[in-house]
Order: sequence, then C-alpha cells, then structure tokens
Amino acid sequence: MIRNFEWAKIKQPRVVTRALIGLLVAANLAAAVFAFHPFGGSADDLRRRAGDLSDQLAAAQARVAITHRLVDKVEAARHDGDHFLAQYVVDRRTASSALNEELFHMAQVAGVKPGQMAYEYESIEGSDTLQMVNIQAAFNGSYQNLTRLVDLIDKSPRFLMIESIQVAAPQGKTAAMDVQLKLHTFVRGAVEEAQ
Repeated sequence: MIRNFEWAKIKQPRVVTRALIGLLVAANLAAAVFAFHPFGGSADDLRRRAGDLSDQLAAAQARVAITHRLVDKVEAARHDGDHFLAQYVVDRRTASSALNEELFHMAQVAGVKPGQMAYEYESIEGSDTLQMVNIQAAFNGSYQNLTRLVDLIDKSPRFLMIESIQVAAPQGKTAAMDVQLKLHTFVRGAVEEAQ
C-alpha cells in the first residue's frame, strides 16, 4: 500500500511542475557556467592563443624553408664535388697506367725523354675513398724543353702538384739535363683496394 501512495504523490501535477522547474533551474545554472567561464578560456584567451600558435607556425615554416635551402646547397656541393673528382682525380684501379700515359704524353709534347717512374700510395686521414700518390719521375732534356714540361705538369687536368725538382748539371758538352721530379696527385677508390 505504501508503494501506491508514492506513485500517487509523484503523479500529482504540483510535484511534476516542481521537478520540471528544478530541472530547468539546473540547466540554466549549467548554461551560465559555460557562458561566463568557458572551458577553453575566454574569447580573448582563445584569440591570444591562436595568435601565439600562428606565430609558432610561421617560425616553424621559416625553419623548414631554411632547412630546405641547406639541403639544396648540400646536394649541389655533393654534385659539384663528385663532378670535380670524376674530372680531375684518377680512379685507383687505373691510376698507374693513366698517370704514366699522362706523363709520357707531356714529355713527348715538351720534347724530353722520360726515365724511370715510381709510385707510392698513401692514405689520407679522414677519407675512405681518396689516397695521395707520390710520384718520383726522371726526365732528360734541354732547359727550354724541361721548363715546358714543368709548365705542362702545372696545367695538367690530372691535378698534379710539383713538390720538388732536382736538376743535375750537364756533363761534358751536351746541353741535356737530368731532372728528378717529385709529384703529388690524388686517386679515388676504396683504400682497401690499394692494400
């Protein structure tokens, strides 16, 4: 019987109206909290935060653009370096024959006789693909022809560098001079191949 009594109270219009008014008051209070204290901050806070985020985005885009330019410069430098090595530095596998051919050709153009040539390969610290070649080369010819040879070596496309020149004075009445040249150049190729 008590149960019937409670249902009867709830079904009364006055109780239903009070419950509905209480529910509307609670909804109004919740709406007021959202309106006056928004959970993401006020409109000014949101504008300020949006401005900060747009500044951060612009700075990040500027850093990305700088990084892209650096990558482009590194790629261009790598390409130029590879082109330089391909044009001026001999491959290790064909170094001796290519350098012999180059020196004999220069001697022929200069009008001097080539003598013995010796090659010594030396590792370059910090490089896995380059080696320095020390060349000892002997030539015989007149002073003018030998100066022409030195000029040709200096202008060689093989990146030859003259370290020292030793000249032996002519003996007797001949005008031919003996010259010992110490040259340096570089070869490319894995260091393991040479050892």
